Amino acid sequence: MGAYILRRLLLVIPTLIGIMIVNFTLTQFVPGGPIEQIIARMEGGGDVFESISGAGAEAIDTNDSEYAGARGLPADFIEELEKEFGFDKPPLQRFLNMMWNYLRFDFGESYFRSIGVLELVWEKLPVSISLGLWSTLIAYLVSIPLGIRKAVRDGSSFDTWTSSAIIVAYAIPGFLFALLLLVLFAGGSYFQWFPLRGLTSDNWHELNLFWKIVDYFHHIALPVLASTISGFATLTMLTKNSFLDEIKKQYVITAKAKGLKENRVLYGHVFRNAMLIVISGFPALFMSIFLTGSLIIETIFSLDGLGRLAFEAAVARDYPVVFGTLYFFGLIGLVIGILSDLMYVFIDPRIDFESRET
Repeated sequence: MGAYILRRLLLVIPTLIGIMIVNFTLTQFVPGGPIEQIIARMEGGGDVFESISGAGAEAIDTNDSEYAGARGLPADFIEELEKEFGFDKPPLQRFLNMMWNYLRFDFGESYFRSIGVLELVWEKLPVSISLGLWSTLIAYLVSIPLGIRKAVRDGSSFDTWTSSAIIVAYAIPGFLFALLLLVLFAGGSYFQWFPLRGLTSDNWHELNLFWKIVDYFHHIALPVLASTISGFATLTMLTKNSFLDEIKKQYVITAKAKGLKENRVLYGHVFRNAMLIVISGFPALFMSIFLTGSLIIETIFSLDGLGRLAFEAAVARDYPVVFGTLYFFGLIGLVIGILSDLMYVFIDPRIDFESRET
């Protein structure tokens, strides 16, 4: 197993470099870079994309400047901006400098926020961890028992009506369900049982430990519920189908024929094999919610997390934030992939990755 882990760790480096090369190359052809953003704000306070898409020939610099809308700014000022942001160097040199800094976990500072990228990420982490962790845990705590129950009672009325409820839950978009929760329970047209925004109350630091915990869960209840709804449906059906496949196998029939009780057969023999694919996917599911599944939820519930940070950085072309977070979370995602494989071995020691051909 040690050799397999070492091979996977060594593959992390070229994979991560490949991800960075592709994204860095794409940004060289995307209009509306950070300098153009600054010029657009200085020239009229508008958005740079207005000049790119709607201004036509009027947006073209009569002095052949490469920056749309830079007609009223002196050339030496533009050169100073390029030097400040590092765009006076060739793309290859900028990429190599960036990767050298990233290897030392030096992600630089945001172009527009005057704060280090790691500090910015650390500031947003509590929201994303809250949504990712609790949504994943609740999905597993509900979906696994429900999926097992549905497999055992396959074809019964319980299986039928729960499947109907799951299909409805899966069909409802997360943002629509979030808006429904907001209207019903967060000061909309009906009840105001939950707070509308933030992760904690303004006086959170003044509360004792018990009320801090209560206040925290009071704030995240609706966002976590909205984040869980679609993952819960998928995980339930995955659990049910995994158990159904195992229940129909010969070793289960043999165990029942020997007189073993149903619960012993189910949890002593079937559970380990059926739950292999479900439990081993826990790290990947957490990362998907943690990194990509929270933008709309964060926006609706006014939470300042990594989803909003990534979106705002991409729109503003805040490259240190974009590339820094891409590198950092790309590295985490690749390590999580290795942990997922280790989960397979932990659940079923019979699996041997080292015996596979590489």
